[in-house]
Amino acid sequence: MNMKTNVTDYGARTNKSMQTWLEILKAYTKISAKESVYIQENSLTMNQFKVLEVLYHRGSLSVGAITKLTLSTPGNITVVVKNLKRDKLVSALKDPNDKRTKLLALTEKGRSAVSSIFPRHAQNLKSYFEVLNDAELDTMFSLLRKLQKAQ
Repeated sequence: MNMKTNVTDYGARTNKSMQTWLEILKAYTKISAKESVYIQENSLTMNQFKVLEVLYHRGSLSVGAITKLTLSTPGNITVVVKNLKRDKLVSALKDPNDKRTKLLALTEKGRSAVSSIFPRHAQNLKSYFEVLNDAELDTMFSLLRKLQKAQ
């Protein structure tokens, strides 16, 4: 089956931009699917893991900060946090600098969960990028960061 029938040529630069975008999406989708399986094997959703991970590495944070750092939405993060509290993985504390603000922090159970899951997660990510040599990985990082900052 020829899938290139009725394909419009939008110009070399636009065509290459669209192809590049599709390659980024395909790579992200494949890596994300693999990591989702690993995270789910540990009884968490990917969004729950992202919240636990950011608290593990950054310490106590406001819901707003967590929303930004996990690239989430306020509506979604509310449900994720509610479930993490229910499972006693995070707790809410008053911000000592602003009594109107609550901070989320890992509980001992939450810290234990993320500290047991994260090392393999990091190794998994490293393994997905082993196809690139160090220079290619550095270049990819720089180019993606440049693209992200331009938006």
